[in-house]
Amino acid sequence: MKLCMIGTGYVGLVSGVCFSDLGNDVICVDKDIKKIDLLKKGKIPIYEPGLSELVLKNFKNERLTFSSDLKNSVKKSDIIFICVGTPTKKGSSSADLSQVYNVAKELSLSLNKFKIIITKSTVPVTTGDEIEKILLKKNSKKKFAVLSNPEFLREGEAIRDFIYPDRIVVGSNDKKSNKILKNLYTPLISKGAQYLHTSRRSAELIKYASNSFLATKITFINELANLCEKTAINIEDISIGMGLDKRIGSRFLRAGPAYGGSCFPKDTKAIISTADKFKTNLSVIKSVVKSNKNRSDILLRRVYEILKNKIKNKKITFLGVTFKANTDDMRDSSSLTMIPKLSKKGAFIKYFDPTGYKKEFENIKNVSYEGSIKKALKGSDLVIVHTEWNDFKSINFKSLVKGKKFIIYDLRNIYSSTKIKSQGFKYFSVGR
Repeated sequence: MKLCMIGTGYVGLVSGVCFSDLGNDVICVDKDIKKIDLLKKGKIPIYEPGLSELVLKNFKNERLTFSSDLKNSVKKSDIIFICVGTPTKKGSSSADLSQVYNVAKELSLSLNKFKIIITKSTVPVTTGDEIEKILLKKNSKKKFAVLSNPEFLREGEAIRDFIYPDRIVVGSNDKKSNKILKNLYTPLISKGAQYLHTSRRSAELIKYASNSFLATKITFINELANLCEKTAINIEDISIGMGLDKRIGSRFLRAGPAYGGSCFPKDTKAIISTADKFKTNLSVIKSVVKSNKNRSDILLRRVYEILKNKIKNKKITFLGVTFKANTDDMRDSSSLTMIPKLSKKGAFIKYFDPTGYKKEFENIKNVSYEGSIKKALKGSDLVIVHTEWNDFKSINFKSLVKGKKFIIYDLRNIYSSTKIKSQGFKYFSVGR
């Protein structure tokens, strides 16, 4: 099939590359000419394991092309995916849909024959209705169908999630278009993926509901971890005991920093905003957002306790600063709250992350990037394990930095307390 992915951000690029790897002809379109030129040279703007190899393979096989010409790309394609950003609107909690609607306006001038137009961007309920209204201003209803096909890609696991999805959700009020989409996804359905056909509005809400529930699980276990620390209980015992109940499950029941990234923060806010619009109180999700917002401050208070409130001139190392492992995404990472506040109190901070230097910290006083774990640890008073990269899981602190007995604060509970303490280090973790 001939596909056009509008937007070469995380969703558009990963989905487009994977669709081309399934044998489709895919054009990835972006108005950012510099980004398109880099993609044509095989340079990937995001960090995602395995993505570079797939881009090069399918670009070489001419199933994958890149373009900044939206009008011509749309005319060559049968199925159009809208994959542009829907960030939180400034000064509001609602989703900023300006990019989606701008694309819809451009599409309305480019429909030379029947097209299936699909929102893969995460959009609030009724967005598809608005896109349809925009298209109808310049086109008859026979020229297009608007569908919703939300993505469920985890950063760092996106290629696997695309190829082996838990479910494929397609929201369509048009039988012909649904049949075409089911054919498009046949290679994945044949591997066991569940195909769920719903109304367009239902598909839009499924994405928000899913992310809000997962965010709730993270926040719930983080709050329980606070209780465990005060009652001498190991949070991991609680997580296992709960997770063995098949109605609950163990995934996302791991205590640690606040949730972050491209989805949970903006999607929980957006679903609340949508509910407010329809005069419905989502009190549980509102509590989740509030609790998550306070999470970094709770972890900071623990840092102050560990250092006996003597922060000035302390040398603190962060191992990892991204919101989670296997991604270079810094959006809503706890490190963006913790590092500036520690710097303001007079601490000297070094950080190492496998994805390299972060511009987010370049204007913060006394913060520096180190190119190796060993350099980052040298001279530290406190080491904060912030991100669960595999690079950190088997560190032998004793042999790596001889003679220095710093304190370790493990925000991901990746180490054995007994083992680290036996090496002569003071060790603190979350909910244990």
